[in-house]
Amino acid sequence: MKKIFILLATIGLLASCGGTSKVAKEARKSFDGQWILTSVTYPNNPGQFNVTLFNEAQASCFENSNWDFVSNNNRGTYTVSGTGCDGETNQFIWSIDEENTPQGIYDFLLKPTNEDYKSTTGNEGFRLNLQSLTDTNMTWSQTVSLDGSPFTIKMNFTKL
Repeated sequence: MKKIFILLATIGLLASCGGTSKVAKEARKSFDGQWILTSVTYPNNPGQFNVTLFNEAQASCFENSNWDFVSNNNRGTYTVSGTGCDGETNQFIWSIDEENTPQGIYDFLLKPTNEDYKSTTGNEGFRLNLQSLTDTNMTWSQTVSLDGSPFTIKMNFTKL
């Protein structure tokens, strides 16, 4: 009897701690599908900037790029486009950081991979703030340092 109680208590504990929150599951479902990165902007920072995104290419190469998110395995691809851009398809693994989900604030994590979805950067990736997510639009932001001051990069997506 004691063993059964311990087993049930352990199962209950694992079930209560190990699951993904309902909010994060809904967000993950909304990600699923094909998106176009329609624009890259720099709020509150007028002027021209030479920004490289994801250690990959210039921000201009990412505008109108195609992104595909697969929610059942958290994998995806994107293809940059534009004049002077390589046009290659790149793979990545993504996830939603649930640390702040009760407040409705998400961090989106993106890790570049090779064709077999093995990391190309060791344990390094990119953490972006998921500012908004609907069934048709999504906005990411990332704040970096420019000359010792915060500099925000905003990426706006539309779902196909």
